[in-house]
Amino acid sequence: MAEKKGGVSLIWQISIGFIAGIVFGRMASPQVVGYVAPLGSIFMALLNMLIVPLVLSSLVVGVASLGDLKALGRIGVKTVVLYLLTTAAAIAIGLALGNIMQPGAGMDLALAKATEAKAAPSLGQVLTNMFPKNAFAAMVNANMLQIIVFALFFGVALTMAGEKGKPALAFFDSMAEVMYKMTAIVMKFAPYGVFALIAGTVSKYGMAVLLPFAKVIGAVYIGCIIHAVVIYSGLVTAFARKSPMWFFRGIKEASLTAFVTRSSAGTLPVTMECCHNMGVPEKVSSFVLPLGATINMDGTALYQGVCALFIAQAYGIPLNLSAQLGILLTATLGSIGTAGVPGAGLIMLTLVTTQAGLPIEGVAMIAGIDAILDMIRTSLNITGDAAVATVVARTEGADFTEVE
Repeated sequence: MAEKKGGVSLIWQISIGFIAGIVFGRMASPQVVGYVAPLGSIFMALLNMLIVPLVLSSLVVGVASLGDLKALGRIGVKTVVLYLLTTAAAIAIGLALGNIMQPGAGMDLALAKATEAKAAPSLGQVLTNMFPKNAFAAMVNANMLQIIVFALFFGVALTMAGEKGKPALAFFDSMAEVMYKMTAIVMKFAPYGVFALIAGTVSKYGMAVLLPFAKVIGAVYIGCIIHAVVIYSGLVTAFARKSPMWFFRGIKEASLTAFVTRSSAGTLPVTMECCHNMGVPEKVSSFVLPLGATINMDGTALYQGVCALFIAQAYGIPLNLSAQLGILLTATLGSIGTAGVPGAGLIMLTLVTTQAGLPIEGVAMIAGIDAILDMIRTSLNITGDAAVATVVARTEGADFTEVE
């Protein structure tokens, strides 16, 4: 959800900073632009500071909050599996479009230090390296995939521990809330950090560097439309045995509300009302939809795939198939831990770029167009929640109603 300060939402403050940075970088001399450069470096450092404790605490709480895993039953298992599969499909679509459209090609941005691209590990190495030998070492080294796996195991173990696990869960729950507040504080600095970083980029490389951003926006919007038309329509047709037009008519108010508000949580009451009108039983919608607002981020996941390749292409860093599969795994698992975080898209992209070894400066460039991207990806997020709720309801024997 976009925070407001002085009547202007944070996401639009970032957009203003992005535009102001373009103008400043174009008009001011490189020496003057250099005076504001530390603001960008500080913002990047603050983002890096957040990511490990934020993902660890929020993911542990998210997994443990599912309750007794044995009692979770059919609905829980089907819901989580469907959410993870649709998220993985979204990232795959994003990566495919990033490879086809090449949004960052030709930018030729140089890193602050000359770096030699590392040889990407094989798929077997990626899978093996997911499991940490030392959880604390994984945190110190910010190995996000290992941290995610540890947090998943820890959250499940907390649930299995029952009463004795509650004090530890309370600690992580408190830690997660503190990290959400800290994230909100850091995000208030985002307009200034984005201003400094984009000003430096424009000053160094010229206005032509901005043209690929139109490709990023186009790729994300096209990808979201493809995901809705192919994946959601396919699920509704194959499993719910209803036409896609019935589904999209039924969910249109929630999709539009999400597009305008850019808030999955704020749209949740509308989504639940739409699903109720479609005939989804309350026992399904009351579990599936709130859980979706916590762990399902199809639109944001698709955006990760496009933006990760954009950053890699802009800095001339090759990503082979194994590296891209690593991005898919990181973003799919990471979506569970960052969905409820303010500025979730930016935080999740930081997680993905860190794990993939990409320059974090690219995240700030994406932040400047985040308002435009946030609209479509939030709309896709809640549409995905409703699609999964519809499918699960049908498998539980629900009879749907006609919608106008």
